[in-house]
Amino acid sequence: MTPASHLSLGLVLTAAAGMIDVVGFIELGGFYTSFMSGNTTQLGAGLAHMGPALLLPASLVVMFVIGSFVGSLASSLGNRRGRIGVLSVVIAGLLVTLTLHANGFSAAQAMLALAAAAGAQNAVLPQTGAARLGATFVTGTLFAAGQDLARAVRREAPPWRWIQHLLVWLALLLGAAVGALAYKQWQVGALIVPGAIYLLFFVGYVVRTPR
Repeated sequence: MTPASHLSLGLVLTAAAGMIDVVGFIELGGFYTSFMSGNTTQLGAGLAHMGPALLLPASLVVMFVIGSFVGSLASSLGNRRGRIGVLSVVIAGLLVTLTLHANGFSAAQAMLALAAAAGAQNAVLPQTGAARLGATFVTGTLFAAGQDLARAVRREAPPWRWIQHLLVWLALLLGAAVGALAYKQWQVGALIVPGAIYLLFFVGYVVRTPR
């Protein structure tokens, strides 16, 4: 089982991921800043036409990988310092997106930095216990819920561990719902909401890091 304190922090970060992904999804008209399976499907469909439609999904995939790479390098600093480094990358990605949008860049250009931020976020929290926390995608989480439920039925896993996976999925769902509502009011400015969450985590880790 994932410890309750670690689970609660992870659920908040997962909700923030849902917020940024729904903003990117709406702005990009059906493309994603964190769900690379969907973008890969779009890319595969575009290969049949070999036109400019290939550029956006390909660029999003590349930026997500770059963000994952940079975030993973930052996380190698270890424990709180690593998390501070990863959160710095995530916050920087959001700021770049907001700045580009405010200066009249297209959604396809502004959202690339958001894809990099989404890739980096997956390195914020190390996996403790069964639940995958703080991630920007939940396909594996839903599979893990079904898998752990089967193991519980066979008495091979704690009877309620599968619920932790469902809580992670629910956090992403609720985050996406909140992000969509915020987008109705502030459009891309809705990214300030998850940005505030990341900033609170950043400050918390800085304060708690021994000097």
